[in-house]
Amino acid sequence: MDIAQLIQTVALYAIPVIFSITLHEAAHGYAARYFGDNTAWTLGRVSLNPMKHIDPMGTIVLPLVLYFATSGAFLFGYAKPVPVNFGHLRSPKRDMIWVALAGPGANFAQALMWGVVLYLLRGADIDEPFLVKMCQGGVLVNVVMFVFNLFPIPPLDGGRILVGLLPWRFAVAVSRIEPWGFYIVMALVLTKVINTFWMLPLMGLSYDAIDLLLSPLRALLG
Repeated sequence: MDIAQLIQTVALYAIPVIFSITLHEAAHGYAARYFGDNTAWTLGRVSLNPMKHIDPMGTIVLPLVLYFATSGAFLFGYAKPVPVNFGHLRSPKRDMIWVALAGPGANFAQALMWGVVLYLLRGADIDEPFLVKMCQGGVLVNVVMFVFNLFPIPPLDGGRILVGLLPWRFAVAVSRIEPWGFYIVMALVLTKVINTFWMLPLMGLSYDAIDLLLSPLRALLG
């Protein structure tokens, strides 16, 4: 493994990844507080301080090990989940949906913002490769987090959204998957099922949506 390449990759993606993780988790905590649960707030997890959300193993060690083990072909990681007591929400089943959506929603918003910065750089005729690649990386990182976290298996956000949408009988059945959800998701990732049938199609749609939303800015900047 080329150490120089690793350093360059870390330098490019460090800021986008830190922001994507931090705002994702803080958004969950803020939404939970808005809908009646102060658990994350009282524990100081509704914060823009990255250190509040970084999990040493999931955020640092695991991605680095996978990067070296697969020569950069496969990366996976996670942050410390924001604690939410769904029983404290004013309408637990309904509000669970909004709390779960807040994290991916924050990532989609960040993808848009990195796209805005990229267009502004181009509009100002700034073609510094490092800045351009960082913006492109910011869009990519947040689109990946947006789509991946919406996969409908708990404990991912998409699983919690599905539980909130289903009738009680089916919601209870799906929620029982949660203790094994991480292992199921990892198996689907390693067998490339998620990548083929979920990530690639939805990432394409996400990029199309971002391109559409940014089209007025693109036209304005000419």
